[in-house]
Amino acid sequence: MSVELVGLLLLGFGYLVLLFGCGFIIERGWVPVRIVRHPMVYILAVGVYASAWAIYGSLELAAHAGFGYLAYYLGAAGAFLLAPVLLVPIQRITRTYQLASLADLFAFRFRSRWAGSLVTLVSLLAVLPLLALQVKILGEATHLMTGSDSPALVALLFCAAIALFAVIFGARHSQLHARHDTLLATIALESIVKLLAMSALGGIALFGVFDGPGDLQQWLEGPGLAYQAATPQLEPAQWRTLLLLFFAAAFLMPHLFHITFAETLSRRTLLQASWTLPLFLLLMALPIPLILWATQARGTFDVSIAAYSAFALSESWWVGALVFIAGLAAASGTMIIISLALSGMILNHVVLVAHPPEARADLYGWLRWLRRALIGAVIFGGWLFYRTVGMHNDLTTLGLAAFVGMAQCLPGMLALLYWPGANRKGMVSGLLIGVMIWLWGLWLPLLFPTVIPAFPLTPLAPADAPLWYHVTLLALGLNIMALIMVSLFTRTSTGEKSAAEACSVDAVIRSKRLPLDAATAEDFPRHLAQALGDEAAQREVTRALKDLGLAVNERRPYALRRLRDRIQANLSGLMGPSVARDIVDRYLPYRHDDQPATDDIHFVESRLEAYRSRLTGLARELDGLRRHHRRTLAYLPIGLCVFGDDEELLMWNQALTALSAIEGDSVIGARRDSLPAPWPALLGQALALDHTPLYKQAVTLHGKTYFLTLHKAVLSDHDSRGGSVILIEDHTEMKWLEDELVHAARLASIGQLAAGVAHEIGNPITGISSLAQNLRYDTDDPALLETADQIQQLTRRVTRIVNSLVGFAHGGRQATPLPAEPVTLSNITEDALHLIHLARAGEDVTFENSCPDQLVVRGDAQRLTQVMVNLLSNARDACQTQGHIHIEAGTQHAQAWWRVTDNGQGIDPKVRDRLFEPFITTKAAGQGTGLGLALAYQIVTEHQGKIEITSPPLGHSRGTAITLWLPLYSQDDQLSDASNTDC
Repeated sequence: MSVELVGLLLLGFGYLVLLFGCGFIIERGWVPVRIVRHPMVYILAVGVYASAWAIYGSLELAAHAGFGYLAYYLGAAGAFLLAPVLLVPIQRITRTYQLASLADLFAFRFRSRWAGSLVTLVSLLAVLPLLALQVKILGEATHLMTGSDSPALVALLFCAAIALFAVIFGARHSQLHARHDTLLATIALESIVKLLAMSALGGIALFGVFDGPGDLQQWLEGPGLAYQAATPQLEPAQWRTLLLLFFAAAFLMPHLFHITFAETLSRRTLLQASWTLPLFLLLMALPIPLILWATQARGTFDVSIAAYSAFALSESWWVGALVFIAGLAAASGTMIIISLALSGMILNHVVLVAHPPEARADLYGWLRWLRRALIGAVIFGGWLFYRTVGMHNDLTTLGLAAFVGMAQCLPGMLALLYWPGANRKGMVSGLLIGVMIWLWGLWLPLLFPTVIPAFPLTPLAPADAPLWYHVTLLALGLNIMALIMVSLFTRTSTGEKSAAEACSVDAVIRSKRLPLDAATAEDFPRHLAQALGDEAAQREVTRALKDLGLAVNERRPYALRRLRDRIQANLSGLMGPSVARDIVDRYLPYRHDDQPATDDIHFVESRLEAYRSRLTGLARELDGLRRHHRRTLAYLPIGLCVFGDDEELLMWNQALTALSAIEGDSVIGARRDSLPAPWPALLGQALALDHTPLYKQAVTLHGKTYFLTLHKAVLSDHDSRGGSVILIEDHTEMKWLEDELVHAARLASIGQLAAGVAHEIGNPITGISSLAQNLRYDTDDPALLETADQIQQLTRRVTRIVNSLVGFAHGGRQATPLPAEPVTLSNITEDALHLIHLARAGEDVTFENSCPDQLVVRGDAQRLTQVMVNLLSNARDACQTQGHIHIEAGTQHAQAWWRVTDNGQGIDPKVRDRLFEPFITTKAAGQGTGLGLALAYQIVTEHQGKIEITSPPLGHSRGTAITLWLPLYSQDDQLSDASNTDC
């Protein structure tokens, strides 16, 4: 082994070791995350487009086509300049549905595993010449620098090191969609190396060979004219065709699709790359003519090896080392990303399609090792293609064969984005025709350079045009025609239409509201375990639940559909959309009942919310109108809910949330029968109605009784949505007011009855009392005297009843207004206590007066004393031995409260709501008339107050608290009294 070869190996492997070291440093977290995930890192990583072609192939193309070499850079720059209308929609689709490759995207859009397999095969055939180009440059650069007779062996050693790097830093995760921060950072570092190396070579050419721009200009106007005149120039049509090829390669090549879309990067970063990547490519392109002119000026230019002209810039070893490192950096980065992307495509669309995954104990490990093996196989396949085919072809032939082949996917990609009418038959037909023409026209000469295939010339191209030009025009032309014609005259399946809506730039997918066989989220792992194994199934379901923020016991149909979609998307990133769809459709199937499926309105609205920032013009105005109507329903002050025909809840507004204490997000998408009680039965009654509302239904909500009225409206089903709207009005307060009116009317009627009774029995009672008194004076018989006393006592009792009835009747009529005098509650309480103490009963009960002296209300002192006596008397009778009665008062919100609290036996709940009705009493027969509280109620009402009863009081286990609310005596009342006195 020569010294030069040893030095070259040390140089090359030293660079790769440096690359490994950078990878491990980033992997260990020694570089801050804000640097590793900086947008500029991604933009430089996209610079992997500048493969070894940018270092060597561009020099060869510039020598054979002049400034036509710029098509390589301008085509990619054009693709990224169109990022808002081309790349961003692709990124949206791949991110939403976890699509990691071009084959995934085609398989998803055209709902065919064979579409993905065909695109994978085309990508493999197109990439092999590009891989061979990278390996060829390493081998021939080795031969030029060292004169080695075995450059292929040296290239194989470099390929092995590159494959090891790809396996370590690119295949550590089973998920293809996982972001490879380390890999992106190292590829970005290689882009910097390429840019610095090319800038240095351009500087050597401009200032080392020439004496600056002025000297270069003189040479171009002098001896350089002959070289420029001898350089062939591309025809305009060929120039435009090259632009198209490189434009398509910028986002269709597997490694560029992967770096642009498969890595989890933001839309903003991609838009930044739309101008920064063209700038990067411009800086890469500028040194190419300088290097070519410098070698021509030195007389070292050899058109047969024009690709390696940079080695002839100087005899200094470090210039050759710089050229070699630039080529190694470009080739290694391209080979790493190609192997990573192509291995995933082959795994998902060839291996797993031919051999679907079974329920394995270690599914992730099995997939990971398969990917690692495929990474090595792809890189070795590139070396093998170089060894058998690439050594006999120049760089331009290899590169154009790769780019023309990959461009056959361009019609399908454009149809995928912009033509929902395209179907799988049209896409496959067009792609097969284009690929067969490409293989016959360009691949056959690669395999057999001495054989020129019989090829029909296109009428749009001159006969002397290069073969690649004829092949490109004919293949793409027939490809497009077949795609259009077959799609127009063949049927498009329902699945393709749904996928077309998902992929179309202007459409939003309309999901159908179908039930699943799985009843809850807990059933998902059991079903998926049949395909993935227990561990992988549980892991995928847990991951999907976490992504969606759902609970393990989730059972809402809407949530289960979203969970199913998320699992399918995640599995798509793991094993491709075709296999993922087959697994989910088989083990998590929808249940197709007799009832027709309707659109999932809630899902459509959620997608519109995410998409509305990109709406413009009339679409934006219509969306604004939709949002306004939606908010109108959401904030309607009346409860509103919407059910589909299958009784799935579609809407639950804010008023209903406040009434029910149930958040809408927690029940949207649930079935009616799974709602918390009492809503299933109540709403079920409303749905069963024709037109008559459910009026004032008594329900218990969070410990209180509510009276709800429900109205139903049936939505028209002409738009395939249907359903029913239910309005829920809270009539609890109205029910209370109605009860109060009924109560007042009852009291008024009883008052009239009481007045009549008092008038009719008053005179006879007076006569009986007089006769009993006369009897005392007419006899001395003790028995008759005792009888007279008993008659007298009974008549007095009847008189008290009559007086109470008269008082109640007068109070009910409200004939005269009450005086608005200042009344001190503490004085009233003392007077009432004095009267109570005159009675002999209840002497063992203690009374406590805590009323403040300064509390003054507006009212009649005599009648308020009557009320307090009644309350204290009832409280005393309710207390047992050693009972305690507490009287207190205070103010709240411009009113005075006056409360009597006892520790007696309390009030029977059966009569609690009727205590203020006449003749209702809790006392034993003969111990009370039942008119005291009724009269108190009338007096307090006349005072514009109210009575509240709590039994037992808050914080006590027994007893009763009766609270009177009375208006305070204000300064305005005082001024009014003074004015009346003056008058």
